[in-house]
Amino acid sequence: MLRKFEVRNGLAEKLIYLMLIVLKGLGQIMLQENAVTGLLFLIGIFYGSFIMGAAALLAVVCGTATALLLKYEKSEIDKGLYGFSAALVGVAAILFLKPVLISWIIIIIGSALATVLQHLFIKRKIPVFTLPFVLVVWIILFFANNYFTGIISELPVATVSTNNNFTFVFKGYGQVIFQGSLVSGMLFFIAVFISSPISALYGLAGAMLSAIIAFNLSAPASDISLGLFSYNAVLCAIVFAGNQIKDGFWVLIAVLLSLAISFLMLKFNITQLTFPFVLASCITLLFSKYLGKSIQKETINQDTQH
Repeated sequence: MLRKFEVRNGLAEKLIYLMLIVLKGLGQIMLQENAVTGLLFLIGIFYGSFIMGAAALLAVVCGTATALLLKYEKSEIDKGLYGFSAALVGVAAILFLKPVLISWIIIIIGSALATVLQHLFIKRKIPVFTLPFVLVVWIILFFANNYFTGIISELPVATVSTNNNFTFVFKGYGQVIFQGSLVSGMLFFIAVFISSPISALYGLAGAMLSAIIAFNLSAPASDISLGLFSYNAVLCAIVFAGNQIKDGFWVLIAVLLSLAISFLMLKFNITQLTFPFVLASCITLLFSKYLGKSIQKETINQDTQH
């Protein structure tokens, strides 16, 4: 009897552990190692689209399972680092593809592949954020557009309210996980705020700044209202958010770069996903490290002269 209780208790602990990893993996979509954040993200996705919620859950479980089966570093798995790209693959696949059997198989394979790619970059200590997700979805779209056109879904035509009252900043949060609902966007903002208030507020500021600049550059007002010119800025702002003045400077640089990359990709009709965020953040990180080393070197030279 005691042995049965111990087995059940051990099984319950493992299930709770796996559940926490899965939720942290969802939270890491916006760089938050927080299970509550991940849970609110999942609720927000399900609110916007039940089928997308199911796809996100399947994908993050498959991504986490892949990391466990391949015995990746436990500390990395515990942080949810092998869940977020996989989860985004799941949601994006259901956005672009019809919810047929082959699409669900693609989600399983794609989420596993995203996890393997994530591991390759983590192992080499290269911060690429959601790049594995971007690469996998580009591959999926390439094959779907060229060989499996029958499974491509027609993207819904979104209706835009004429009275926005700056709701686009919250919709920018929503569009990070392909959700156009204002409620989903607000849930995502609250989720980040619970984990890191300063990151959440910087995200709002980044979304607003990017949208205002896009408007002044004659970007389509409907796209701005839907948050399509804000979501990359939200992620950039979260990456560089901090309590120092210099953090605000790096947020500004990253947001401006991401917007410029967005316009460039639109010009060449390239599916953006979160690539503007990835490239802008990597460039900003490299520049900040180079500048930091230059300042440090100059300080050492000055000390030597004295």
